[in-house]
Amino acid sequence: MELKIKDTILRDIQSYDLPILCEIYGSTRKEELDKGTNWNDEQKRLFIEHQFSAQHEYYQKNYLGAKFYIIEKENITIGRLYIDFFFEQKGIRIIDITILPQWRNKSIGSSVLNEILNKAANNNLNVTIHVESFNPAMELYKRLGFKKISETNGVYHLMEWNSAK
Repeated sequence: MELKIKDTILRDIQSYDLPILCEIYGSTRKEELDKGTNWNDEQKRLFIEHQFSAQHEYYQKNYLGAKFYIIEKENITIGRLYIDFFFEQKGIRIIDITILPQWRNKSIGSSVLNEILNKAANNNLNVTIHVESFNPAMELYKRLGFKKISETNGVYHLMEWNSAK
């Protein structure tokens, strides 16, 4: 399955992308670390690098067959999309989608998500994603028609978009 998003490029991640992928991951933890710790910048950097490495390794080992993309606009890396188009032969799983803060609220994430939903609808597939309850993108998922189908530890919501609406 191929995604085509106007003015946006998806390309397979490469080993040389690891530093920018770590930066993208770190952008999702910045507020938490700034408010919830008294760590210095070096401690935060080491924590982010360690957590990114663990997450990256986990995704690579546990989502065999998934696609891991860098999102680019105007020849600039602006985010990542990790997606399994045939998750457990049941539907599409968005493993992760993150847009760097300076590119957020510019309809890029919603354009990517709408393209995924269009592909899902055309193939009669549902789409799932885990979203932390405090994630600001939760409202976007709800607007697009995702519904919570389960919850883990009161924090992680498994959201589903149903193609048979």
